[in-house]
Amino acid sequence: MLPIPTKLVKQGVRDMVRLSDARMSGTSYGACVLHVAPESAVGGPLAFVRDGDLIELDVEKKVLNLKISPEEFEKRRSGWKAPVRKYERGYGVIFAQHVKQADEGCDFDFLEGTAPVAEPEIH
Repeated sequence: MLPIPTKLVKQGVRDMVRLSDARMSGTSYGACVLHVAPESAVGGPLAFVRDGDLIELDVEKKVLNLKISPEEFEKRRSGWKAPVRKYERGYGVIFAQHVKQADEGCDFDFLEGTAPVAEPEIH
């Protein structure tokens, strides 16, 4: 539940799009684009977003673009550093090293099978 920043509320903004590479359970309000992959923690595009950047979102065309020049994107990407590891052992390390990106199912890579898995029915 990310509230609209007070600065924007004072300007009359009552809704905003929220973009995240995080997993989400439960509900939220307003427009949300979740599970953006690859995640910023592994150098995905959200890692390069800066205050004031424009982001193009076209739901019908399934387009999400950071509106900066290719040169600026490359500059930001080349200056990117992976975050410091929070865990040295245990589940945290296993998760960081083996959980696949959202577009690949968020499952552990070592649990992949060879049999196809059908998409679940959505009712």
